[in-house]
Amino acid sequence: MMAVLAAVALLGADVAAPVNPLIGRWRTEKRNGIVELAPCGPAICGKVLDGAPLRANPDQRDVRNRDAALRARRVMGLRVLEGFTGGPRTWTGGPMYDPDTGDGASSGYLTLLNPDTLQVKGCIVAFLCRTQTWTRIR
Repeated sequence: MMAVLAAVALLGADVAAPVNPLIGRWRTEKRNGIVELAPCGPAICGKVLDGAPLRANPDQRDVRNRDAALRARRVMGLRVLEGFTGGPRTWTGGPMYDPDTGDGASSGYLTLLNPDTLQVKGCIVAFLCRTQTWTRIR
């Protein structure tokens, strides 16, 4: 009887905690990149997993960073999205960073257009933004 109650309690815990639809691996528009979105504390963060330049040189460094002190850090595993909260369709957060260009954005929006399509928008100021569409990797 105790085993049945424990199993029911575990099942109830799974049902009560829905999975965030952002969690997973996403293919970026540029260079066949892959970014993994995962929980980081109460928010969602994203890190670089792969991309065409990384397949050519897995030890690639963040050479385009505007901060010279950060140019020696590895791109593989680099956190490029920080602190996104919200949902169920739109999340806000920041900062965001693009290692391909060295550009950063203080804030951004992640909008789930459908379960497999994510619009990623980074803004320097409210009216100066850049947008990409990422596709979920299954």
